[in-house]
Amino acid sequence: MRIVSVDLGARSYPIWIDEGILSHAELLLPHLPQPNGVIVTNTTVAPLYLETFRAALERHGVAVSAVVLPDGERYKNWETLQRIFDALVDVRAERETTVIALGGGVIGDMAGFAAACWQRGAPFLQVPTTLLAQVDSSVGGKTAINHPRGKNLIGAFYQPRAVLIDTATLRTLPARELRAGLAEVIKYGLIRDAAFFEWLEHRIESLLALDAESIAIAVERSCRNKAEVVAADETERGVRATLNLGHTFGHAIETATGYTQWLHGEAVAAGMMIAAEVSLRLGWLTENDCARIEGLLIRAGLPVRGPALDTDQVWQLMTGDKKVVGGKIRFVLLKGIGEAVVTADVPKTVVDAALAARLG
Repeated sequence: MRIVSVDLGARSYPIWIDEGILSHAELLLPHLPQPNGVIVTNTTVAPLYLETFRAALERHGVAVSAVVLPDGERYKNWETLQRIFDALVDVRAERETTVIALGGGVIGDMAGFAAACWQRGAPFLQVPTTLLAQVDSSVGGKTAINHPRGKNLIGAFYQPRAVLIDTATLRTLPARELRAGLAEVIKYGLIRDAAFFEWLEHRIESLLALDAESIAIAVERSCRNKAEVVAADETERGVRATLNLGHTFGHAIETATGYTQWLHGEAVAAGMMIAAEVSLRLGWLTENDCARIEGLLIRAGLPVRGPALDTDQVWQLMTGDKKVVGGKIRFVLLKGIGEAVVTADVPKTVVDAALAARLG
């Protein structure tokens, strides 16, 4: 078993990574204030893993109920969130009743936000079942729902008490979802871990083939990168903003297409290429580095161009993004592979040229 710690003082928590760990519910027991909980999952994950996980908890005397939500980013809204609250009311959940997210990033974000709100803060556990959730969204305490005019605009920073990652769940993940998760893995190499990026260049086919050792290394290395950044800047006042590489452009793509056509990781991949294009045009990134980034994304089966969107619409969506400060968009760009920078001082003409080159 691989273990990564997110060091946040009294609120520090472990991330356990292993194959078949879903049945080892005893790891979670010290993080349950009382022996009951509500599992939040979706219609895709429930038939695969809900009963296995529920039985593992019940073997250790934990009484659990479940709420099964529809699957998809388009359901990450107030109406679906209300279903979690309704389930908590139905079982007379208390402040110490643990909310457990079993699923991908959408489930983790909504369950975490519900936990943050329920009686002003209930215990929360993450059990991510997609690659994207395992390497990114389950770690760090960002919880949210979408607004029709912007992604993740309504939410809270609310840390889980533990994260349980069973890499065996990736075997039932659709290939497209696996590829989307790799975008976030590649991101860590781009923003702060050049050696990891080089490792990915050598092992990307092994990851696509779900080689167990390669997956374990990639998940652990990603979680360790994320944990270090979160420990240094929990609420994104500084270095944590670099984790948003590709997300300002990517969120605009997701919102413009109604959260139905592009997976989050796909939009982030296209967004990272737009950011690389801006960096190239600013003279910060070399042609060779830009080609390496594009080449790795292509080999991972990810898009390197966004959809055909109107540039004015993209700007409108970006200016409504939560990363805007003082009315200015803070772009996450690259000074090189492994070195990200956050800046609002980017000429609009440069961004427009990059959008023209990478959209449609």
